[in-house]
Amino acid sequence: MVKKILKILAVAFIVIQLYRPERNISTETSKNDFLLVEKSPKDISKLIQTSCYDCHSNNTTYPWYAHIAPVSWMMSHHIEEAKEELNFSEWASFTDKRKKHKLEELIEVIEEGDMPLNNYLWMHSEAKLSTSDKETLIRWFRSLEK
Repeated sequence: MVKKILKILAVAFIVIQLYRPERNISTETSKNDFLLVEKSPKDISKLIQTSCYDCHSNNTTYPWYAHIAPVSWMMSHHIEEAKEELNFSEWASFTDKRKKHKLEELIEVIEEGDMPLNNYLWMHSEAKLSTSDKETLIRWFRSLEK
């Protein structure tokens, strides 16, 4: 009985690998991209790209485990939700009012330590923002709130 269950589980695992969600990868940087539009300094760009862009842009760098279902499905869903909330690749298409609101939200989630998400940091320790990084980003985001 146990062997039969294991065989069924193995076949199911193999079958679910056939469904692969669409990848969030673009071949070029959008002219609407936040870092381009706001002319961010290199240090700011690096912080934002390392800590935010995998989920909040049109270009995700996928780790090896992102190719295995059901993890690939969960990541795809998470990225879709994140981009609905804020897509840095589409920044220039936002109204001034929306940009101001998103900057306020960026400051808030950084101050409260809500971003990057803890479950993202488990596998991406390089994305963790130090206190100094947080202060630098907050100061720069505030300078954009004109």
